[in-house]
Amino acid sequence: MGYTKEDIHQIVEKQREFFLSNQTLDISFRKQQLIKLRNAISSNQEVLEKALFEDLGRSDAEAYFCDIGDVIMEINECIHGLKKWSKPETHFSGLACFPSIFTKVYKMPYGVSLIISPFNFPVLLSIGVLAASIAGGNTALIKASSKSKATTQALKEIIANTFSENYITVIDGGHDVADYCLEERVDKIFYTGSPNVGKHVMEMASKNLTPVTLELGGETGNWCIVRKDANLKDAARKIAFFKICNSGQICININQVAVAAEVAEQFVSELKNEIIRQIGEQAYLNPEYPKLIAQRAYENIANEAEQYRDRIVFGGEGDINTLKYSPTIIYPVDIDEPIVNHEIFGPLLPIVPFSDNEIDKLLDTIARREHGLAFYIFTKNKKWAKKVMQTQQYGGGCINEVCLHLMVKGVPFNGTGHSGMGAYHGVWGFREFTHPSTVLFGKTKMNLSLREHPYTPKKKKLFSKFLK
Repeated sequence: MGYTKEDIHQIVEKQREFFLSNQTLDISFRKQQLIKLRNAISSNQEVLEKALFEDLGRSDAEAYFCDIGDVIMEINECIHGLKKWSKPETHFSGLACFPSIFTKVYKMPYGVSLIISPFNFPVLLSIGVLAASIAGGNTALIKASSKSKATTQALKEIIANTFSENYITVIDGGHDVADYCLEERVDKIFYTGSPNVGKHVMEMASKNLTPVTLELGGETGNWCIVRKDANLKDAARKIAFFKICNSGQICININQVAVAAEVAEQFVSELKNEIIRQIGEQAYLNPEYPKLIAQRAYENIANEAEQYRDRIVFGGEGDINTLKYSPTIIYPVDIDEPIVNHEIFGPLLPIVPFSDNEIDKLLDTIARREHGLAFYIFTKNKKWAKKVMQTQQYGGGCINEVCLHLMVKGVPFNGTGHSGMGAYHGVWGFREFTHPSTVLFGKTKMNLSLREHPYTPKKKKLFSKFLK
């Protein structure tokens, strides 16, 4: 089905009418819808796994671990936390407001939300965001990726069979359809994707002053630092797993590894061994190894690898027919080379050696570039690592681990600057899809006249005393 501008307008208007009926304000209604969403995803697990295999070559295990299971966890957290999160806050108004001493803060939904999701985690980054939107009391129009066609089609059918179009709907289509959505006067936009498109989303949203949440990969990618005192085998094992996962098409994946020159050769050797142990020497021949999303993505990775052919120490091969390109280690790479100055979003892994006693210089260089969505450090010096994590600017990260901060309940996830704005997951997602409305409860008796004219010297003195 090809969506026209009028089609999108009608969907938005129907959702606005449904929102204005106030049905979504009821907390029990929201909870029921979250339960329906969880049941729909759970009962269609095999359908989604097959779709994820068709789009990305994911094995059943990786599809569940990275997309489906994570979504169910997110929905469950919303179900269990919703009553507490949505409870109005009561505040003491202060003596300056006497006798109106009580003020409430209500967590109000925005209204019609627009969710624009990417291809790399097409279930997690659409339905996971939807859970927050439902919890907040909004309706939702989801513009799913045109690249992950099978998963988008599956989601369209699942959502259509679970919810009415005037409450939640999934649509497909290209950039033109996305622009039709952005031209509408929606009440909240949540976009996941690249910084360049993020700028376009903000520009379009500014025309209606629509609040926007952006989850972006980061202009210059996510750094991982391996100090000379690190457990190299452990670091290599975790980094290899991460680069293999989804063939590197992950917004929080490691873009480049800065390794202390003193241990760089040993680290590269450990990394090779770990890739071989986990996925084989020729990963592109392994049926469990995921594929790149499209021919263009494959060609971009293959062409960039060719530019560094003389420094490929592992991998560097693939099959355009299956769209699989092996995890590829490029070593050594200078910190100013083009490959470490943009987001790779694939299985290439540049290794940047640095002198361990010049770690401050490395950190300064990273800090002056665009902020990444993630940041990883491997070292035995926890005190130093904590200090770095509290001084660098990035979305989130790990010390002696990769990616698992994404799965921690109750904590925020997103980036800063070129890697995003806003935050979600759990209560943070609920906050992102609601706005706090402050309401003071006034009294009709014992009202002070200090604020009213005429302002006599005595009034001014008393008023000043109250405010101080």
